[in-house]
Amino acid sequence: MKRDDVHDTMYRVLRRLKDARIPHALAGGMALGLHGYVRVTGDVDVLTTPEGLDAVHQELVGRGFLPAFSGARKRLRDTQNGIPVDFITTGEYPGDGKPKPVRFPDPATASIDIGGTQVITLDKLIELKLASGLTSTQRLRDLADVQDLIANLNLPLELAEKLDPSVRDTYVEYWHAHQNATGPDRE
Repeated sequence: MKRDDVHDTMYRVLRRLKDARIPHALAGGMALGLHGYVRVTGDVDVLTTPEGLDAVHQELVGRGFLPAFSGARKRLRDTQNGIPVDFITTGEYPGDGKPKPVRFPDPATASIDIGGTQVITLDKLIELKLASGLTSTQRLRDLADVQDLIANLNLPLELAEKLDPSVRDTYVEYWHAHQNATGPDRE
């Protein structure tokens, strides 16, 4: 178990959500780490339902977490160490927030248990990161995350079949680019 402020916040918020039976799945950079690709991140991203977000405010606000700013609903701050916790709700669109074929799923149908933590599935995480990065120049890190996942986890080309057609070609392009860059004559 990692022990830094971001991990401490992650463990605390996920334990509280689990104890309160609020539907959730870890997403974002921390989910990457649980899937096997660790990178630095300064916040915790959690997928929940719209009803789950209401319950988050009832169960967490004023009990170790506060809105990050006046009127904030989807960004809380851990009062112990100041780490932000961002909540994403089912049905939202990644990246620019505009309608597209890819939406944030219900955590009940798109998460797996990794070491006692509900985490968004790897294929759904990749799909969301591709949709996000392809539609917002502010989210280019999401595209880099997919490239890093392919390279560091040696992901198969066949994973593309699980992705929405709107992002599938980009995954295939990144996969082939990695293969070309690491072929037998390049190692």
